[in-house]
Amino acid sequence: MKRFFECLIPVTVCNLKCDYCYVIQEHNRLMKMPVFQYTASHIKQALSVERLGGICYFSICGAGETLIPKETLEITKALLENGHYVNVTNNGTMTNRIEEIVSWEPELLSRLHLAFSLHYLELLKHNMLERFFNNVRTARAAGCSVLVQINLYDGYNPYWNEIKELCINELGAAPQVAATRDESSPVFKFHTDGTISDYIKRGEEYESPLWNFTVSNFNLKHNKEFCYAGEWSGTLNLCSGEMTGCYGQGIRQNIFEDITKPIKFMAIGKHCSNKYCINSSHFLSLGCIPSYSEAPSYASLRNRAAAGWYTPKMVSFLSEKLYDSNEQYSGWERFRSNVYSSYRGMKRTLGSVIRKIIRK
Repeated sequence: MKRFFECLIPVTVCNLKCDYCYVIQEHNRLMKMPVFQYTASHIKQALSVERLGGICYFSICGAGETLIPKETLEITKALLENGHYVNVTNNGTMTNRIEEIVSWEPELLSRLHLAFSLHYLELLKHNMLERFFNNVRTARAAGCSVLVQINLYDGYNPYWNEIKELCINELGAAPQVAATRDESSPVFKFHTDGTISDYIKRGEEYESPLWNFTVSNFNLKHNKEFCYAGEWSGTLNLCSGEMTGCYGQGIRQNIFEDITKPIKFMAIGKHCSNKYCINSSHFLSLGCIPSYSEAPSYASLRNRAAAGWYTPKMVSFLSEKLYDSNEQYSGWERFRSNVYSSYRGMKRTLGSVIRKIIRK
């Protein structure tokens, strides 16, 4: 694995309406389809193995339901045809899209990871639970690797044991558990009206490695360690081609506009402006911080090995660390990236202050 890209498709259309959805919390559920400025063929050339320096892992997620735009499948297939590995996060209800996916060549499916988000109450409400489980089984039977995960929030408390038993019966294992943030709060906190200790204990009942790792890193900033996000990874808007080192930080560039130009990569280093590693289960588990070598692998956090959710090929690939296949910076390169990140951070902070003053 040469690099990792966290990819956004800014679709806000969704066929479910979950109380804990961060888009709904932020009042951004505008039910708008995304506008793709580039074709899948163009994106395929822009994200070739040669241009990126090697085989990469792309994780694709929408602000609504990822599989609703037809372009999602076109881009996913193009990336797989390039030789990359791809994850697509979805809500498991788009049967027509799943059926199209499983019609692809088996070699492509062997490098496809489908993350199914189990929105239990919405599936119950719309009578789509059976559809969800059938789609998960269909994808796995076709040779895809699958992950089933559930966001923990208070509304699930009365059903928590029921959900666990249902998934064990249907899929051979309990879901992996994801923490839900309260996006209405000015500080990062769990989305619960109960105590933090009770919230954490409830998540632990599923014996989920993903939950344990997420909780252990919640609000924990690794600011003393050198982070290679920006060099070994990036955050990419698949509609516009805009890429940053990590969630708005680092070099900002459009990597689709002129594909003859090389992509600029530079590590964030020790000057991350985020309050903590928001997506630690991706970036830290894949090895963006070499000194944090005790981080479990991406595969071990998500696969339910006893249930065979992953293929051996996917286990092998997602057990790799980025620091095993990339050279680390020299002292001078570290100094340069730290200075640049510090400058960018101060500039962003100053801009934010000025905008607040103008609004007043």
